[in-house]
Amino acid sequence: MNGVGISKFREREAKKANRKSAFLPGEDDEDKGAMRRLSTMWSSFRGKISRDRGSKEPDAKEAMSSELAAVEEKPSDQRYASGQFFFEYLVVVSLKENTKTGVYEPQISYQFPKRDGMARFQREEEEKTLKAITLFCFPEGINWDPLTEYHSETFSFVLTEVDGSRRNGYCRRLLPHGNGARRLEAYCIISKLACFGLFSKIFDEVEKRKLKSIAMIYPFMQSLRETPFPAPGNTVNIKSFIPESGTTTISLTRPIDSWLEHVDFRPLFSCLTDEEVLQVFAAVVLERRIVFIAEELGTLSQVIHAVTVLLHPFIWQHTLISIVPEILIDVVMAPTPYLLGVQKRLTDQVTDQGDLLAVDLSEGRKQTFIRQIGDEDSIIPHKLKEEILQALKSRSEKATLEELNQVVPEAFLPFFVKTVGHFAKHIVRSGPDKPGQFQKRSFYKALESKSTRHFVKKFVETQMFDLFIQEVEQRPPNQDGFFERKIVEYQRKMREKAKKH
Repeated sequence: MNGVGISKFREREAKKANRKSAFLPGEDDEDKGAMRRLSTMWSSFRGKISRDRGSKEPDAKEAMSSELAAVEEKPSDQRYASGQFFFEYLVVVSLKENTKTGVYEPQISYQFPKRDGMARFQREEEEKTLKAITLFCFPEGINWDPLTEYHSETFSFVLTEVDGSRRNGYCRRLLPHGNGARRLEAYCIISKLACFGLFSKIFDEVEKRKLKSIAMIYPFMQSLRETPFPAPGNTVNIKSFIPESGTTTISLTRPIDSWLEHVDFRPLFSCLTDEEVLQVFAAVVLERRIVFIAEELGTLSQVIHAVTVLLHPFIWQHTLISIVPEILIDVVMAPTPYLLGVQKRLTDQVTDQGDLLAVDLSEGRKQTFIRQIGDEDSIIPHKLKEEILQALKSRSEKATLEELNQVVPEAFLPFFVKTVGHFAKHIVRSGPDKPGQFQKRSFYKALESKSTRHFVKKFVETQMFDLFIQEVEQRPPNQDGFFERKIVEYQRKMREKAKKH
């Protein structure tokens, strides 16, 4: 990345630091927290695509906001999320030969539904987005040889648009049905909804129908598109006809804890030991530069999303690209905090950077941390670290997704309760209708433990804590958010535990 690129990074991060979140607290706080995983590099990426493709549009049109949170109105039917539907469109990305260069490059071969009647500027913006999607589906570049075997993989990415809205890309890459050597193709669903598990199940159905005929995808996706997205804890049933099988019903259920529906902790805890997870968590909680390295795209996207959920109720506010396309690898030179997923073959372009944590997730690795600052093991106070490790040991050796979704939050959330859970006592209001003012000095001085106080002094300087406090200051004093409810719940459990002893 050249000096201009770094300058743009600093400018963008400065704007973010001065921008207040548009998050509205309420009974769906956890939904909005889960939705705020996004890529602040999307504008740079789209700008690069436009330049590479000869776009003559001004750079100003490429500037994009990344901090607006998705806000849903309270649904009239509690079974459904108001105004939300499963997806915007499905595309199939195939590797086709460029007649001018002779190389195979990703191109969209199928799109449902087709967008008609758009204004010229809307069509141009959509074309840019679709071209970018092809590169996220095949981030390795354009040189692809035919294959006879390939284990399909599913991964995700996030796009942030000009108006601050976000769209999630869910991608499944596979080898088309047939004999002999074939080139890969990818199915990609674009949706405003963050729910990795549900879309993985939808891909299973799409893949099943593709084996019959690509025409069989249309009625299923049409039924899905016409079905409202279920509210947390609810199920929708999609009916679809398959030749030789007849009419089938697919049930799609959202978990009650909707902030966990976009995460699968299994790759994180299978790639890393508990102690290594704690070191990664320590670096993330202080908003450092962190790169994850793996060969599998699914591993990269799932591990990065899992790491951000460990921060809950706080939200990663900086650059997040779960899979960095090769065309954008210079992003590792950015001086600001980031979470990046990089494929193994690009390792050498990452490890020559200073002041970052580079985490190798690949099997058979010689060492996990191929680059680190060196203090990661001492950031979290020793006693609190041991409590997290002890809580994690309560899971079974081959824990299921459901078990991890229960054990992991119960291990990490008490850490935040014990370190910063007393924040409400240090917000002063001059009147019942006045915004609050956070008393930082009295807040961390209230902590008795010296090691905890040392950590909190650093944590309160992070952007994730700053924006959290800003939201609390603007919130009506009688309105509790997710964290406050969890604090009360934790304190109740501790009282009940003390009575038993």
